Amino acid sequence: MNTYLFPGQGSQYKGMGKALFAQFPEQVDCANNLLGYSISELCTQDPHNQLNNTQYTQPALFVVSVLAYLHHIKTAHCAPNFFAGHSLGEFAALYASGAITFEDALKLVIKRGELMSAAPRGAMAAIIGTNSQALLACLHNEQLSTIDIANFNSHDQLVISGLVDDITRAQTFIEKLGARFIQLNTSGAFHSRYMMPAKTEFASYLNSVSFSALNQPVIANVTAQPYQFADIKHTLIEQITSPVKWTQSIEYLLAQGDMQFTELGPKKVLTKLVHSIEQNSCAKQSLHTANPAEKQPMSPQHTIDNWNRHYPIGTRVKLNTPSSPYHSQQLTTRSQAQLLFGHRPVVYITGYSGYFALTQLQPM
Repeated sequence: MNTYLFPGQGSQYKGMGKALFAQFPEQVDCANNLLGYSISELCTQDPHNQLNNTQYTQPALFVVSVLAYLHHIKTAHCAPNFFAGHSLGEFAALYASGAITFEDALKLVIKRGELMSAAPRGAMAAIIGTNSQALLACLHNEQLSTIDIANFNSHDQLVISGLVDDITRAQTFIEKLGARFIQLNTSGAFHSRYMMPAKTEFASYLNSVSFSALNQPVIANVTAQPYQFADIKHTLIEQITSPVKWTQSIEYLLAQGDMQFTELGPKKVLTKLVHSIEQNSCAKQSLHTANPAEKQPMSPQHTIDNWNRHYPIGTRVKLNTPSSPYHSQQLTTRSQAQLLFGHRPVVYITGYSGYFALTQLQPM
């Protein structure tokens, strides 16, 4: 089985989609007319430094992701079994599933970007190296329950949203947990209670758009379950103030059986998150082998195939073992993953003669 993934805000970069715009003039012309400016110029040249402005970022990412999808299916050997998108990426997923036209989806994305960009000022931060239970307990103990978890990106990567002063004050307490705190370059507290004004206006605007039945299931960020046709509008409205349950969504997909993932859009942010979730899920499964009816851990060969599918030679990695003398170093792979001693998945690292087990490594 295969799932097509579509990225969200943060994957944009100047030059994205350069090879795609000339291939799909119909969609590009439609986008230019709706936006009132050249989408290809914004994405490839960004002459006015607007690409990282939410109002411009969201339509740009949507268009590039859709074009990447249209390009991919020209040569794809079979249709995907599922679609999933991270936050904004869910609109590209719904388009790909046949639930909405390109024009209507772009209209929604434009409105969504405008409303989120105009929302009251807030802040966001990525938290790496702790779980949601520990983070929520920390926020509660420090009287910072005004902060919401906005993204469950992987088992040890979360994003928080809140008022600027609260996010700033939270840094010290979160770092005491041993986690990394990375302030994100956003002007709003996305996927939190502070997006309520945007949610209300978006709900009103959404009434003007109609949806069709989905050709293939789309996993919703809000529920980590497939969209139900009757609930599409309600789910899209709720998404604005609800956390992105990406970890739970990927776990749902992994539970469906042998699953491959194809990311369509700029960069490979989601591919790295998926691999992290897969590794953690396999570790969890290995702890529950007492029940033979439960799904067995990923085989060593499957682990190798999965790694090589997602991470080519030259991938930057770090060690996830704090006791190692190399823990703080940024490393680069110099080989594909391979099976050592008939059972141990490993990879070789530039500058080191020995091997590193895949379980020791975290792609960056």
